Order: sequence, then structure tokens, then C-alpha cells
Amino acid sequence: MSDLSKSINIYRAALALYPPDDPDQSTSLNGLASSLRNRYLRQGDMSDLSEAIELSQAALTLCPPGHPDRSTSLNNLANCIVERFEERGVLSDLDDSIKFHRDALALRPLGHPERSMSLNNLAYSLRISFQQRGMVSALDEVIELHRDALLLRPPGHPHRWMSLNNLAINLEDRFEQRGMPSDLDEAIDVHRAAARDLCVPGHFNESLSLSNTATSLHTRFLQRGAPSDLDEAIKLNQAALDLRPLGHPHRSTSLNNLANNLQERFLKWGVLSDLDEAIKLHRAALDLRPLGHPKPSTSLSNLAMCLHEKFQQCGNLSDLDEAINLHRAALLHRPPGHSDRSMSLNNLAISIHSRFQLQGAPSDLDEVIKLHRAALELRPLCHSHRSMSLNNLAVSLRDRFMQHTIASDLDESIELHRAALELRPPGHSDRATSLVNLANSIKGRFKQRGIIADLDESIELYRAALMLHPSGHPHRSSTLNNLASVLRSRFKLKGVQSDLDESMNLHRTTLELCPPGHHDRHLFLTNLAVSIGDRVKSDLDEAVRLHRAALMLCPPGHSDRSLSLNNLAASLRNRFGLQRDLSDLDESIDLHRAALGLRPLGHLERFTSINNLVICLQDRFHQQGLISDLNESFMLYSQLSQLEVSHVISLNDLSIALTWVASAKVFKHSSALLAYQTALNFLDRHLAVMMFSSHHFDAIKKEASSLAMDAFSYSVSQGALTTAVELVEQGRAVFWTQSARFRTPLDELSASGDAGNALADEAKDLSFRLRTALETSTEGPQTRQLIVQWDDVVSRIRMLPRFSRFLQPPLFSDLQKAAEYGPVIIVNASQYSCDALVVLIDQDPIHIPLDITQAEVSELSSEFQSLIKHAGSSDSEAESYKIIDILRKLWDPVVRPIVVALRKFIPRGSRIWWCPTAKFTLLPLHAAGPYAPGAHDFSHFYISSYTPTLATLVRARKQLSKDASNNHFVAIGQANAEGGTILQRVADELVAVAQRVAPFTSFTSIEDSDATVQGALDVLRKNQWVHLACHGFLNRDKPFNASFAMRDSGLMIRDIIQAHLQNPEFAFLSACHTTVGDESSPDEAIHLAAAMQFSGFRGVVGSMWSVNDGAACQIVSAFYDNMFDSSGRLDPTRAAVALHKAVKKLRKTIPLEQQIVFIHIGI
Repeated sequence: MSDLSKSINIYRAALALYPPDDPDQSTSLNGLASSLRNRYLRQGDMSDLSEAIELSQAALTLCPPGHPDRSTSLNNLANCIVERFEERGVLSDLDDSIKFHRDALALRPLGHPERSMSLNNLAYSLRISFQQRGMVSALDEVIELHRDALLLRPPGHPHRWMSLNNLAINLEDRFEQRGMPSDLDEAIDVHRAAARDLCVPGHFNESLSLSNTATSLHTRFLQRGAPSDLDEAIKLNQAALDLRPLGHPHRSTSLNNLANNLQERFLKWGVLSDLDEAIKLHRAALDLRPLGHPKPSTSLSNLAMCLHEKFQQCGNLSDLDEAINLHRAALLHRPPGHSDRSMSLNNLAISIHSRFQLQGAPSDLDEVIKLHRAALELRPLCHSHRSMSLNNLAVSLRDRFMQHTIASDLDESIELHRAALELRPPGHSDRATSLVNLANSIKGRFKQRGIIADLDESIELYRAALMLHPSGHPHRSSTLNNLASVLRSRFKLKGVQSDLDESMNLHRTTLELCPPGHHDRHLFLTNLAVSIGDRVKSDLDEAVRLHRAALMLCPPGHSDRSLSLNNLAASLRNRFGLQRDLSDLDESIDLHRAALGLRPLGHLERFTSINNLVICLQDRFHQQGLISDLNESFMLYSQLSQLEVSHVISLNDLSIALTWVASAKVFKHSSALLAYQTALNFLDRHLAVMMFSSHHFDAIKKEASSLAMDAFSYSVSQGALTTAVELVEQGRAVFWTQSARFRTPLDELSASGDAGNALADEAKDLSFRLRTALETSTEGPQTRQLIVQWDDVVSRIRMLPRFSRFLQPPLFSDLQKAAEYGPVIIVNASQYSCDALVVLIDQDPIHIPLDITQAEVSELSSEFQSLIKHAGSSDSEAESYKIIDILRKLWDPVVRPIVVALRKFIPRGSRIWWCPTAKFTLLPLHAAGPYAPGAHDFSHFYISSYTPTLATLVRARKQLSKDASNNHFVAIGQANAEGGTILQRVADELVAVAQRVAPFTSFTSIEDSDATVQGALDVLRKNQWVHLACHGFLNRDKPFNASFAMRDSGLMIRDIIQAHLQNPEFAFLSACHTTVGDESSPDEAIHLAAAMQFSGFRGVVGSMWSVNDGAACQIVSAFYDNMFDSSGRLDPTRAAVALHKAVKKLRKTIPLEQQIVFIHIGI
């Protein structure tokens, strides 16, 4: 240091001899600046660097363009500024450095003695820019600059070693970005060439060359797993350390590098002495980097990571606490704007995450997510570590989902993992990690929602990851295990034996890779045991043995203990089923109790533990008859009803609630009604999470197709008639119910005061944005966030007086309003009974037992559907007689008792509304009758309308009718749609409508080439009254694709829903099949007429089967003759009577199946 200090003093003395602004002092200014920079590099005193920059700027001012020393001044200033960037992280310094180096290089053309230096220095600054911004193109330029510099430094050149070394380092950087093995191999070869270039042992750069070669070998070890690379890296780093004794300026770097290698060898072989030595070396490095040193944060961070690893191995909380404190200290050394701040945020988050996994404090996990979000914000697109931040944030969100079951966390996790995977293309060193993590999150969503496509995708992702984890790879065992587990899940779902066989083989291979002492051996034992238990019941002894071995590896306090307890209990119960040894069942119960104790309220698997324990208790009750076991089982089930507001209902949770229902029915337990209420609540909440995906209906059909009808039947049997109405409403037409939540009129809320008005505005905005997102099938994290915001607004609305039940399932007192203008008759078919309830406006419902079984209703429905397949194309008397036979079979056991009951409350000729369920929805209740001489069918007594639910009718009545003077009527006709037969009478029908409507109201019609999908949508948006005459097409596989046939294609249900019509009033759908949808889910009412009603039409006339266009023309003419009141005004409330009169008028002129094909729905 004495020579450097002497140099500085000499330069200062020389400068003192120059008069101010003397242009010749630039040489001394540059010399002093270089000396001060060198002292900064050795001592870390920022005042030296700051002065060096000021002096370099002064020198540059004295060297204008054309000055022979300008390139030197530019170069020196650029070097000083990049050093300041590395200290403070201000990007403008880095940009200035690159600019000055480019200017200097331009002044040093080919042949200039300092050109190679400028090439090297520009490459150095560009490399730092790449590290900050992730622009791989910058790295490509760096490599080309170093190659150019190397050409100018042939063997024997004093700086050839420097160029070789720099080229190698940057080739390694590019390998990390693109994963090209050739870049890494070339980097190692170039490092070795650099070492050979030094020739003489003891050369001052020998230690640096050894260190850099070791770094590249370490990287190749991480990529390919060859132990020889890691062993050589450790040997080279040890040799470099030996060449850097105490006092050497780079000793701390060698200590750091050797420690990192030893930590990696520990991770490979698990020899704890390697980790202890790494910690010792990192502490020594930190001692050499005190406060004020340029790189204390690196040592703080590296020591923290080793201590974190020591904690993971030994479980000493003090190691983890020290790691967290060290990471916090490192973060303080990297303030906002520092180039490594994002890495410190990331590392601190990882350590706190480990503490969360140990102690479970939600505040820790929330801080982890906050830190990862902050790191991600500092890593924009193209940043080299952006994929790391995306991955880590995704993992943390998935963990929070596991704790709190917030659906948006899991969905955001999946989206983030997908984004990370896109940044890790084939060849990227972390691609396998992203494949596995994405598969883990998608597998979690499958467990939550039961979507088979998720399970299939997770299998393919694990297979892809396994291809990147060949034999010898440290993560091969975990990937084998994951793939085996999801294959077993698919076997449980689909029963494909090859999936189970492959799962078992993979589990055995996994176990072979994890000898006794491996930290995950308990998991692999458990999974093999589960697969064995699935395949062959005679293997249950082996399965139990393996589960016991796994449990021994999960002592109290272990995070997987509850899972291991549960699995051993399940195997013991399976063995009890085969061997009938009661001690197995008793032990299973004890183990399930212990597992439940480790899964408190709010735990994602608590309901599963409750269900498993209940099943075992009921098994023992069957064996021993202990009433205490039975009572305990239902006490446990009752906990399902104590649901936290934030708990997201999975498909498995719904299945458990249904198991409670079935169990309560079997044992005739008093909790059955509560079980039904809980199951329907679970269904509602599960479907709210599912939103409106196609899987929505699969879940209903598979898990809960008859739930609402069975709940109705049970409630009726218990005399709980109002409850029966509430429950059947909650479990039917759930798509329309869920959709209506985002279209709820908010006028009453707006008028309730300032707070209500503000919430109404907020809700309207969110409602619009949600409808837009959902209708375009956008289900990403932004949509999930909208759902969360919507739930928050709804919660705040419910806190207002009079709005506590806002968007809650309606109470009977709300539903009873449907009967304001006439009784509503719910006709229900359940496996337990068939019943009708007459809902009246001023008293409790009237129960009418029906003397028919569900099987008989299904048989009648099937027979009727078969008969009417070709209705409308024939007037065969034989077909009419067969239809009459079915209508007679409906009369005595179903409709006649209802007529008898109605006579006590309403006079003949009154209006009534049918609300059928299950297979009753496919039968023409309105046309039932004895069909005998002198006898009358139902239409003789009352005028029928239908409604899919009571709430739908209530909503239609709440809609205000628009001023008749502003009503507009459109008739849409399409006789010649693509793919359909020509309808001969469509033109006549439109003429008939025009003759009756045009004289009284604004009338438009479109037909033929104008009646396209877009043309129809345009006029639907402008008109309140609609008449459609065209083909109607069912799509039994995809009911949402049912359509009206237009000239170019089908006007589908989805199109109608998304049209956002303005104040619609009434629609006559003169087309086939407009009131029927998916026969396997008739209670969902997914059909064209329901779509029109949901879109706002207060009344709709539609058809239950095929329509003959000649008969339709006659009915339509007679119908519109009766649609105007005495003032000549169209009145939608007259539609049911108008249809009734039209059919009565044409009774003798059109076939029976055409007389009864049209029904009225709505007000």
C-alpha cells in the first residue's frame, strides 16, 4: 500500500504545479484518478471512488473531441462509474459506463494499441447490464467482443489470459440462459487454456484461474450430476485458497467458493461434515468482509443459506433464526435500487417460508408472499431471474391455498408456474423444476375440483420432468414418486389396470433409490404401501408393514405424521375387511383419531379425517352394536356444518357431505335434514369456485344429480314443507342461479342511502367486468381476483340493515311471492317418494302425495320421448293414441290429485304454474287427462304456465314492464338454414304475425339472407318483443350449443346470454325443442327458452318437441289474436291465456301432439 499511497501523493503534488484549466494536467488527473480507483478496489473506501470519478470527469472536459487522450479519459471515467454502479446499483451509472466505453472503442480502431482493452471493458459493462436486465442479446455481444479481443492478444500477449478468462465466464453465463451444453464445455476448455497460458506456477493470476475453472466445473456438475466435476471443483478451489493467504485481497472469495462447493457436495451425498466445513468457511469469509467492505452482503447471504440447510438437516431452530437475521442484514446492505436486492428478497422469503412450515404462523407466509412479489417486481420481462421469482411466488401461493383454501391463490399459482415454464424452454437448466411445480399445483387443483383434464395434464408434466431427471439425478426419486402417485389417482378414477401397475413399479424404483436414512423414505414407503393395497387385497400385510415403517419415520411434530397415521389406519381397515380381525379395526379408529387431532378446524384435510373416522366407527357399530360409536360418528359429521367462511369446498368435501346424507338415511338419524342442508350448501359453494366451466355440469351429474329432489322428499316426509321448497330451489338450475348473482338488480340497494348507493355502484362495475370475463371464458388470475373482489362487496352489502341475505339462497318467504298471481305446483320425483307441493301466496304449502314411483316416472318419460322423436312430421292416429295412453297414466297418480287439491283454493279457469323436477320436466303435465268420453283434461280446469324455479318467476315479476309506446316488435324467420330442411310455412307465419301486430305497435321483420346470427343479435338488442320462426336444434352432449338455425350458422344459448338485451318483454319461439335440454340433467334447464328468460324476457312460449310448421302457423295466428288488451296494447301477462285459447280453438284441426307441444314459461 505504501507504493500506491506514494503514487497518489506524487500525482497530487504534480497537479498542484499546474495552473487552473491547464489542458496538460489531464494526464495527471487521469493518473490520480486511476490510483484512487485502485485504492478503492483494495480498501473499499467510497470517498476514493467518488474523487476518482470527479477527477476523470475533469480530465474528460480537458480532452475535447480530437484530443489524443480523449479515449483514455473516456475509458477511465467508464471504469470508475461502473464500479460505483456495483456499489450502489443505480442503473443510470451502468448506462453511462456503456456509453463511454462505446465512445472510447470508436476512437480505437483496428491497429490501435489499446483496442483490445476497450473491447474487454465494454464487454464487462455489457455483462453487468445483462445481469440486471436479462437481455440475452447483450450477452451475445459480450461474447463476440471477448472473441475479438482474444484475436488481438495472441499467445505470449501479456493480457491473453484475461481474454481467455473473460470469454469463458461469459460462455458459462450464456449456458445458464440457453442451456446449450456446448457453451459450458467450451467455457471449461477455455478456462483450462487460460491456466496453461500462465505456464509458471505461482503466477499472480494462478489462483484466479483455478477458481474460475472450478466455478465452471461446479456448474456442469449441477447440470449433469457427474461427481468427478464436483470433486475437481473442490480440489481447484482448495488450491486457489492455498494461494491466497491471510491478507490476500481475494481470500474471502476463495473461502466463499470452496464453501459453496462443499455445500453442494453435502446436498449430493449428505455428509454433514461437508456442511459444517462450509459454514466455517463462510464465517471466515464474513470476518474478512466487515461493514464497509464492498461485498459483505454476499457473505451474509451465503452463510445464511448454509445455516438454513443445516436447520433442514438437524432441525435446530437457532440455525434458522440466525439464517433469517443474516438475510435481513444482507437486505439492509442492498437498499432499493441495489442490483442484488431482488436476490436478497428472494432468499429471505425462502428462509421465512421454512419457519412457516415448522411453526405454521400465517403472518410468516403472508410475509413470504409479500417478499416474493417485491422480488418479482424487480425482475421484469427478460430479467435472468424472473422465472425464479415466478416459481417461488407460485409455490408460496400454493402453500397458502393449502392452509386457507383460497381458490384464487391456487389459480394464480398455476398461472405463475405456466409463466415460469415459458421462460424455461427445452434445454433450460431449471425446466424440470418448473414442470414438476406446475404439475404439483395442477394436481392440487384436481384434488380440489375433480377435473380429469387436470389429472391427465399433471401426468404428462411429470413424465416430461422425469425425462430431464435421468439415472443418478438427485431429483429422480421425487419425480418418480409424483408420477406414480398421479397414475394411482387416475386408476382410482378410471380403473385402468396399466396405470396401477405402472404406479407400483415406479414406487418400487423410487424406494430403491432412497435407502434407510433418506429424509423422504417415509413418503415413498407410504405410497408403495397404498398402491399395493389397491392392487391385491392379499398384499395387505405388506401394505400394513410398509405403512408402519413409514410412521416410524414420522415422529410427533413431523409435518407428514397425520398423513402417515391416516394411511396406516386405512390399510388396517382394509385388512379388517378381508380378515375380520377386530383389533385391526380398533387400531384403525385410534389412528384416525390421532390424525384428526393433527388436523384442526380450517385444515384442508380435516373433513377427510372426519369421514375416515366415521366410516370406521360405523364399521365397528355393525360388528359390536355399540350405540356410542354410532352417536360419535354423527357428532363428527355434524362438524361439517360448522364451515369457515373462507373455506373453499372441494369435490371431495362435497362427496363427504353426500356420504353423511346417505349414512343418515340408512340409520334413520335425526341429522339427515342438516346433512341435506350442508350438502346443498357445499354444492352451491363448490360450483361458485368452479365458475361456469364445462366441468361445472359434470360435477353435478356425477356427484349430486338427485340431491335437491331427495332433500325435498326427505323434508316433506318430516313435515318440513317450507324447508323442502327452499332446498329444492337451492339445488336446481344452479347455472342460472349462479349467473343471476352477477345480474342482480341493485335499485333497492341504491335507494337505501349513501353507503348503499356507493356499494351498488361498486357492485355494478364488478358485475359488468365479471360477466365480460366469464362470458369470454377467461379464467386467469385477473378473473379470480374479480371473484375475490365480488365476494368482498357482497360481504359488505350484507352488513347493511335489510340486506343481510343479499344473494343468499332465498327463504320460503321470498319464494312464496312466486304464487302472487296463482299457485305454483312443485312436482318432485325422488328415489324415496314422489310428491307435489302447492305453493300459495297466503299460507304454508299443501302436500299432495303422488301414487307413482321414480322408476315409473322415468319409464313414462322414456316412452314419451321415444314417441315424440318424429312428432311434427306425421299426423298418424296410432301415434296420437300412444301419446294419449301416456297422458292418461299421468292423470290418475299425478295430475288428478293436484286438481282435487286446487279446487279448494282457486276457481276453475285460474292460472297455475308448474314447477316440475327430474324426469317430470320432460312430461307434458299441462296436457294430462283421462281422455275418455265426457271427461276433461287438465286444460279444462286451469290455464297452465311453467317455471324452472320459483326464484326465476319472482325475478321476472320484479322486472318493470316498459312503457308500451316504446315497445318494439321484431319477427325473425329463417326457412332455409344451412344444414336443415326447408320450412315451407315460415313466410306465411311471419305474414300472419305482421297482420296482427303491425297495426298496433312498432314492427320489424327479417328473414332469409338477413336472418344471420349477427343480424338476429342486432335486432334482439333493439326490440322488446320477439317472434322466432326457424329450426331449433338440440345438442345433447353440449347443451350450451343448442341453437336457433340462422342462414349462416346457429344462434346458440351462449350468444343469447352474452347479448345484453335492453328491457326485453316476451318471446315466442316457434321452433323445435326450445324448452328441453340435456336429458341426463333436466333440472339444470339448459335450453333455449331458459336462455331467453335469463336474458330478461319476462315471458316465453316454447316447444317441448318437434313442431310442424303448418300447425305452428295456425297456433301463432290464433295466439296473437288474443295478445292485445282492450286498449290495443301488447301485454306479456296475457300470453298464457292467449296460448290456452289458441289451442282450444284449434283442438279439432291439428294433431294432438301439436296441440300440446307449446308451453308458456314466465309471468
